Amino acid sequence: MELILASANQHKAMEFVELLDDRFFRIQPADKKIDVDETGTTYHENALLKAQTYFDHFKRPVFSDDSGLNVDALPDDLGVCSARFGGEGLSSMDQNKLLLDKLDGVPLEKRKAYFSCVLCFYLAQNEIYFFEGRVDGYIDTRIQGEHGFGYDPVFIPNEYLNERKTLAMIPEWKRLNSHRARASVEANIFFSQRICQR
Repeated sequence: MELILASANQHKAMEFVELLDDRFFRIQPADKKIDVDETGTTYHENALLKAQTYFDHFKRPVFSDDSGLNVDALPDDLGVCSARFGGEGLSSMDQNKLLLDKLDGVPLEKRKAYFSCVLCFYLAQNEIYFFEGRVDGYIDTRIQGEHGFGYDPVFIPNEYLNERKTLAMIPEWKRLNSHRARASVEANIFFSQRICQR
């Protein structure tokens, strides 16, 4: 199945090339960026908006993802707006610093958070599938780690809370267990079963 990623982001495309089973998928980024007005209030809505827009333009099967960081103590600040947190033009490091500033004084045990990812496979107008992945954890009180991107340097998954390691410190674990990885596993399982039933 040849799929266009509803993004011109080469980094994201390479990540999904590794995550989605190459026995079933051939992934390529869109050859140009199309502006999508992400007006949805949920990850599902925004993933669908992106996939539908790219499908209408390229007239080919598309998949998209919408993902973000959700912080219990800041319920209205991130979520579907994670990429725009703090306003346009902020770097990832600026956003991480702003997040830590907003949580200043909040103890680690009250910094619960989770990463969420929704994948949308838009194969035809009447054939659309969604898959979701989630990683639970906490927001650290400091920035740590050299790997990853986005909020990885401040997010500690539950599995590494005792060691106080952020996603930016455990790239191999993240590769297998990130929210995108977990959503991709669900997609791999579904499409492998679908193909076997034919």
